[in-house]
Amino acid sequence: MNIVLSRDQIRSVDRLAVERYKISGVALMENAGRNAAAIIDDAYGPAGKTLICCGAGNNGGDGCVIARHLHNRGWQVRLMLAGSDSQLTPDTAANYAIVQAMNVPITVALEWETQRSVARSIRDDEVVVDALLGTGFRGEVRSPTAETIGALNAAGKRATVAIDVPSGLDCDTGTPSNAAIRADLTITFAAMKRGFLAEAALACLGRIEVADIGTPPELIAEVAATGA
Repeated sequence: MNIVLSRDQIRSVDRLAVERYKISGVALMENAGRNAAAIIDDAYGPAGKTLICCGAGNNGGDGCVIARHLHNRGWQVRLMLAGSDSQLTPDTAANYAIVQAMNVPITVALEWETQRSVARSIRDDEVVVDALLGTGFRGEVRSPTAETIGALNAAGKRATVAIDVPSGLDCDTGTPSNAAIRADLTITFAAMKRGFLAEAALACLGRIEVADIGTPPELIAEVAATGA
């Protein structure tokens, strides 16, 4: 289905999946991350190297699931949490705890100096996964995330993969903010986002893949048709 959804519509899809179909938020995150990991492995695997940059919100939770599944596929995985583990959303905290228990190397980077150090450590053969900011982002990227996005863009690397939306890109308008990830591949969930059709977004998106999160296609079509 070539369906395009707004920010509010994708929130409705998530809400109705939980309320009507009893699909938990953790299950939706698991489906999203597992399918995104499969796309990354197909594009850049097998058994590649990756730095996964996670924020404290649900986009970061998707990144944690991706970390687990790429690890299980034989990848060399390391993770940067750009924030505090005390600020994680509940679903993100659950998946972060799993990655911790697996002993995946994690750098908790609250300050710009630590985030800059991680960005400078990126290797030429490493795939950078952007799971910093999700579809809820609008406005300006605050410090130090803005500086970190710039450092990630400037780093020598194999490729950059954005999860759901490139961090710093408004998913409704397609307008890049004061800082925005320039991805080679964007893996977005459930449906295309309205802003992806804007010419201004093209430099940030790269190739786009839509990943299933386990929501019934009838629900996605209903929300697209009614704006519910």
